[in-house]
Amino acid sequence: MARKVANAAGGGIVDELFQRITELEAEVQENRNLNVRVGELVDLVSELMAPVASQDPARIEAALAKFERSL
Repeated sequence: MARKVANAAGGGIVDELFQRITELEAEVQENRNLNVRVGELVDLVSELMAPVASQDPARIEAALAKFERSL
């Protein structure tokens, strides 16, 4: 009830703000998902650096397979 009164008094600003908050929450979640993905890619690069430097094909294949399973 208070929201309706405040919204009416503010010319619809309350509903606009609630909509914007909902949009921002979705964008924050998308950003979190992207950050997780970037972390996975950093892990992959880290896992590949040592095997590539040591020319260990089995470890390279294992790291790539692990990454592909995460997709």
